[in-house]
Amino acid sequence: MPNRKAKYVYTPRKQEIPLQSNNTSLFTQVIIAIAVFIFAVTLSGVLSINSMIQTWNQSILGSLTVQIMPVNDADREKAQAETLAYQERAIDYLKNVKGIAKISVLPDSQLQKLIEPWLGDGVDISSLPIPRIIDIKLEPGAKINFVQLAQDLAKASPQASVDNHKLWLNKLIDFADGLKALAMTILFLVITITSGAIFYTTQTSMGMYKDIIEILHTMGAKDAYVAQQYAKRMAFFGLIGGLIGLFLAIPTIFFIASLAQQIKGGIISEAHLSFGDWLLITSLPFEACIISGITAYYTVKKTLQKML
Repeated sequence: MPNRKAKYVYTPRKQEIPLQSNNTSLFTQVIIAIAVFIFAVTLSGVLSINSMIQTWNQSILGSLTVQIMPVNDADREKAQAETLAYQERAIDYLKNVKGIAKISVLPDSQLQKLIEPWLGDGVDISSLPIPRIIDIKLEPGAKINFVQLAQDLAKASPQASVDNHKLWLNKLIDFADGLKALAMTILFLVITITSGAIFYTTQTSMGMYKDIIEILHTMGAKDAYVAQQYAKRMAFFGLIGGLIGLFLAIPTIFFIASLAQQIKGGIISEAHLSFGDWLLITSLPFEACIISGITAYYTVKKTLQKML
């Protein structure tokens, strides 16, 4: 008798509840796509603000600026010479201060770039009473009495003044914290509205297929079985909608970043997104998938307890 190998044909399991033909599926995907788009753009803003604050802390708190006010004199060359003399006296004093790692005098070319936004291109600063700027880098963990430093520096060089940036930085941080609070509020509202939309569409779908669900219960199907069907379908909608939203959000993020880069020397140009930040942003569709599935699952279970 010839050996006959049994042939096994895989037949996909049919879904008892026809969720794929549900009219609410498109609505769900659109809502999730919009939510992920807003979430991704807002989240990139929050992460960028965090990077700005970190950059400010590293570059500003670890530095000082000493300004040498120009000497007023009818003789321009004499005034410039006296201003440079005050600058040298300030440098000589600063070299003996503990906690200072590096002293740099800003050259005329850099000073010219700083005043270009106000005076325009091609301005000859040699003919203007421009203050001289000394940039000071502090040693990590340096403890300096800034009030005493300012007083002693004024004695050594009367035209010199110290700015440790703390007041300016605190105002910037307060402003950044306000933007972060606003962004976090938007994120919370997006999550709440999206979860509410999934809850609503799931309940609407259950109302449409109430007869089928009752038949499944009569045949012995448990609440978890019905909930799993909805959870899987909503998770799929969440993934598709999330990918669409992310696809639209990424060009928007790059467009906003290009606008920020046009602000030369501005504080906004310090914002950037790290590799980890991009991983978090690109993971949003998967997070939308999980949230959609979990929301639908528990919505079905709670609703079935009231229906049946």
